[in-house]
Amino acid sequence: MRIEQINQASAAEAAHMFLQCCTSQQWIDLMVASRPFISARAVRDHADAHWRAMGEADFLQAFDGHPKIGDVGSLKAKYANTKELAAGEQSAVNIASDEIIQRLADGNGKYQEKFGFIFIVCASGKSAGEMLELLQARLPNDRATELLNAAEEQRKIFNIRLNQLLEDA
Repeated sequence: MRIEQINQASAAEAAHMFLQCCTSQQWIDLMVASRPFISARAVRDHADAHWRAMGEADFLQAFDGHPKIGDVGSLKAKYANTKELAAGEQSAVNIASDEIIQRLADGNGKYQEKFGFIFIVCASGKSAGEMLELLQARLPNDRATELLNAAEEQRKIFNIRLNQLLEDA
């Protein structure tokens, strides 16, 4: 999408565009109000600056926009295509075993119980096993540390989505 399209969109249209990237209403409102943007870099810079100014309620609202990886059926579907996706890569990615999927589902439940929000990680390019390792590494954290970790992962996610928004015509 061209910067001009974002700049010329109505406030409601622009809000819908940014909602596809992050579900924090405060962040969306700030992004809409920041228009016009002079470049794609300016969009990303504003997005990051606004995110860093957000508070816990804004973070939690954004986290709620993600599906919970907590039921085994959803996890199996999510990783069903791992073999096909890895076929063209030089380093193969293992297909998620039922055991890994079950452990990931169990870990997600423990994570949400402990911290009060779902496990957020920028999953792009990660296997189920890698996701499990990240989840297990973050479970011992205290809530304040984990809120910041999850917020940073959310920032990575919305930057990927912003890049897609800016590239789509």
